[in-house]
Amino acid sequence: MTKAFFIFLIAMSSVSAQTNLKIYDIIDKVSEESIRNDVKTLTEFGTRNTFSDTLSDTRGIGAARRWIKTEFETMSKACNSCLNVFYQKDFVTQEGNRRVPHDAWVVNVVAIQKGSKYPNRYIIMSGDIDSRASDTMDFTTDAPGANDNASGMAGTMEAARVLSQYQFENSIVYVGLSGEEQGLFGGAGLAAYAKENDWDIIGVFNNDMIGNIEGVDGVIDNRSFRIFSEPVPANETEKERNARRFYGGEVDGISRQLARYVHKTTETYMPEMNPMLVYRLDRFGRGGHHRPFNDLGFAGIRIMEAHENYTQQHQDIRTENGIDYGDTFEHVNFPYAKKLTTVNAINLASLAWAPPAPTQVAIGGIVEPSAKLKWNAVEAAKGYKIYWRDTTSPTWDHSRYVENVTEFTLEGIVIDNYFFGIAAVGENGFESVVAFPNAILRD
Repeated sequence: MTKAFFIFLIAMSSVSAQTNLKIYDIIDKVSEESIRNDVKTLTEFGTRNTFSDTLSDTRGIGAARRWIKTEFETMSKACNSCLNVFYQKDFVTQEGNRRVPHDAWVVNVVAIQKGSKYPNRYIIMSGDIDSRASDTMDFTTDAPGANDNASGMAGTMEAARVLSQYQFENSIVYVGLSGEEQGLFGGAGLAAYAKENDWDIIGVFNNDMIGNIEGVDGVIDNRSFRIFSEPVPANETEKERNARRFYGGEVDGISRQLARYVHKTTETYMPEMNPMLVYRLDRFGRGGHHRPFNDLGFAGIRIMEAHENYTQQHQDIRTENGIDYGDTFEHVNFPYAKKLTTVNAINLASLAWAPPAPTQVAIGGIVEPSAKLKWNAVEAAKGYKIYWRDTTSPTWDHSRYVENVTEFTLEGIVIDNYFFGIAAVGENGFESVVAFPNAILRD
């Protein structure tokens, strides 16, 4: 063996320890053409307003959701019935709801790909079925909703087409949610359904507008995208809130860790992309379908384009002062929609192949030149990654891999100067989301 070949083998070994070829396979399988065709079909239902026609076969929300359900069922047939496809619905009324023009069922289309080892652990990708005109109460005017949010719905369907060709240890849910424009009703319904059925949710990827690259500010950018996440769970306890004053964690809730996971995976496998961590639940004063999950204490983030064009959102189709208004098909950039769909697909797969994160992580090292960590053993974890970062850094920048231990001391790392976390690593190399310490070691 030559010295050059030996160096090559070492380099290849190092690469394989950091990446998995199956993820590159997934990247190659995402189809721009499929996304384009699905967006086109969705726009051709005229309007998908949640309160529009439910009986027609060609127009309205009813026709749209039946088509989506049929598409999911066709995918399931292609993977030996690997998807459980069904409607999940809740009845909403005018009473107390200012954006509800009449009582109606809000119907979600759900497709579940059950995991082989952890069937009750779910990672969810959602898009919105519904669209709206300028007046959200107007459920008859044409509202093609090409980018908002046929793009997110088509991306979810494409992720299902690709990932249903693989088997995972954890379950994946692909869902089309309704009622987003009238008050996040679909997300609230599915979040309550998950709670009632004791789903162990790893995280929710809400995709809302993933097809625009030209912002109203004139910026054109086909590589950047935003990841919105809330800092800490909305249902945290008073004890947890008080602990942050002394131990930190103001930006280390479960949704923020999920956002960091997407950022890291994207930079590893799609370095041409520019993931932007936005430290906010959603855009300023606005909402999305991850919020109802956040409200119940589930991890959830919003993935979307970096630059919005407000002339193409929530607008009747018209021309005023030389400006074309309306969310129409020709405004969607499909190479970009493919990229953001791929971001979702590789992160869904990475989490679905990963072991659970530790649930108990304790940290100590007060007035010592070291940081001590102790965590619970995770079944099927080959090892663990100890992460740390500067307290002002948005990402986990340093790590130490360990095996056959559930406690470790980082010598020379002063606990006061960093934040720490633990991720479980499977035999296949896939990592869980990082778990932030939730207990203190005092001995």
